[in-house]
Amino acid sequence: MAKSKDKYVAYVSTYTQGDKHGIKIYDVDMDKGRFVEKAKVEITNSSYVSVSHNGKYLYSITDMGVESFKILPDGILEFINFASINGMRGCYVSSDYTDRFLFVAGYHDGKLTVLKLHEDGSIGEITDEVYHKGMGSGIERNFRPHINCARMTHDNKYLLVADEGMDHINVYEFDAERGTVKLADILRSELGSAPRHIKISKDGKFIYIVHEWKCFIDVYHYECRQGSPVFEKIQTIETTSMPRGSNNAASALSFSADYKYLLSSNAGDNSVVLYDVDQKTGMLTQNFCLPISGEYPKDADIFPNNKFLVSLNHETNAMTFFSLDLEKHTMIMNGAPVKVNVPNCIVFYKLRQQEG
Repeated sequence: MAKSKDKYVAYVSTYTQGDKHGIKIYDVDMDKGRFVEKAKVEITNSSYVSVSHNGKYLYSITDMGVESFKILPDGILEFINFASINGMRGCYVSSDYTDRFLFVAGYHDGKLTVLKLHEDGSIGEITDEVYHKGMGSGIERNFRPHINCARMTHDNKYLLVADEGMDHINVYEFDAERGTVKLADILRSELGSAPRHIKISKDGKFIYIVHEWKCFIDVYHYECRQGSPVFEKIQTIETTSMPRGSNNAASALSFSADYKYLLSSNAGDNSVVLYDVDQKTGMLTQNFCLPISGEYPKDADIFPNNKFLVSLNHETNAMTFFSLDLEKHTMIMNGAPVKVNVPNCIVFYKLRQQEG
């Protein structure tokens, strides 16, 4: 089989504890399933990074705001600007499907911030901001609002905002002209479950929500019917077993590049769990759940060729790599860990310009 000519880089965001460079850039060896450090970007406490839907820009959380970068042909990041979010440091950032607005989720202050995006990728003024209010279940950290994720539905009509402190997902109607939101619905999760991250199927019909404290994924069917969002829960599936007294916590949630597999991870038992995705029904079937040879896999992802996997192990300051055999439902350690301090998230990016 001929080797793919597609070239990728990986962006890894980190906290900056003794290191000013919060984003590391790696060349991805698609044949060997390894990373080679390419460059690093000076930025403080990059909690999360996201690439615009047009593939031209990268946005990152930083202390007290967000920063934008132009992605150069070789994957290097060129700083554009910083914008304040008028609040505490965010934990998640994403853009709408027209790349005209940016959404920032605030874990610490329970605040959703919407900012204007310009055609050159720069971040403009705040167009809306909403503080979640209320009291949670009182379990663990679930006693006040903690927004952990904000993602648009693929039709660009509704913003799904996961509040793990309040154990629900707020569904906001999105005004794509003014950049404002209005509450349209609430998806209520099990008390004390802490909904953390949201992913959406390629066709936009299925919503996947991972719950941190009770280690399961809820699957919803979504459609916009007569101008209103309609969600139907079709499955709940665990990410790991929860024996009495366990301190497991689910973390990552990511699709493979072809959307045929969904990956999650678990702190406590320090594992990754991979699911086969039924493209027609949206239902998940566990392929495997295996250890990652590190502590607190805060994020994990599958290489774009589905042959390898990387885990970002937050507490052991390293990335571990594995070769996948999806037919045999297993993975094998692939080389030594790569040191990286307190990693948070990873994004694979396909280079837009290929070498001749």
